[in-house]
Amino acid sequence: MIGIGTSPLVFARRAAARAGAALAVTALAGCGLLGTPAANPAAPAPQAGKATPATSAAAPSPVQAPQASACPGTPAGFSCIMRQRIAAVERYLKYRPGLIGIVLRDRSTGAVWRNRYAGSQIYMASTSKLAMAVTLLLQNQAGVIQLSSADRAVMYQMLHVSSDNAADDLWFKYGASFYTSYFPRIGLTGARYLPQAGVTGPYWGEMTCTAEDESRVINYVLNRLPAPLRSYLVYQLRHVAPVQHFGVWGAGPANHPGNKDGWSVEKPGWIIDSTGFAGTGARYTLAMMNSLNGEGGYHAGTDTVTQVAAILFQGHQIPAPQGSATP
Repeated sequence: MIGIGTSPLVFARRAAARAGAALAVTALAGCGLLGTPAANPAAPAPQAGKATPATSAAAPSPVQAPQASACPGTPAGFSCIMRQRIAAVERYLKYRPGLIGIVLRDRSTGAVWRNRYAGSQIYMASTSKLAMAVTLLLQNQAGVIQLSSADRAVMYQMLHVSSDNAADDLWFKYGASFYTSYFPRIGLTGARYLPQAGVTGPYWGEMTCTAEDESRVINYVLNRLPAPLRSYLVYQLRHVAPVQHFGVWGAGPANHPGNKDGWSVEKPGWIIDSTGFAGTGARYTLAMMNSLNGEGGYHAGTDTVTQVAAILFQGHQIPAPQGSATP
């Protein structure tokens, strides 16, 4: 599954994927410690406390920065505590299944951290719906289309609960080229479109891109959209339904996160993605694309992307998200 609901056009493919995945899984698809002066990683703060190894949120973890360690020299431009937490994330990921591409940006300093898989092509799953919404809003403002109240209600469902049927309605109403010709303008320059049975031309549910692409899109939303459109999308991403309370959401309520998540079963296995922002004034953007490669399922993937955000913005792991993928 990519979001919720199943289009008739892709019912057969997803049913087959669910049948195979059911053998291994039961369901589809900062900084400083909060309440301390270190809640903003850009502000002067004590260094984070040391943790001991573990593999679950219920026990200590090897990922927290040593209390008295020297600051890592890279990546440049981040505060000392954020550099420590980036190093902690890299240690944490050594124990996680599959591969994950990550891009973290500090919109205040311009600092960027890209991990080794930031340029890897990974299925977008439902994160493509954010690019669709940006395209629709900009083209409506330009007078190319006129979004009706019904269109806006459908777009809300596409963003809020990640409805696949809503995305299908808007994709086929305006046509694939309406979106694909516009996507590079908003930063989605590396997208690839895979064939989809029963669909002529590109389809939102069969796209790959890189975490770099996802990062450019969310930064376009925050840096370049006209204020009314930006305010609309920021609000929507901060108020997604519980089905999308994972990934960047792990930054915690004190960091006012917003995200668009995606989950699906594809040829490489489970795909769990999350792109969004966190921090005062949405200071940081974070794009994560996790391909489990058959090494784990929905819960393993949602836990990975959630803990990455929690380590970066809260300084420690949190309980694993308890949601389940929707049919």
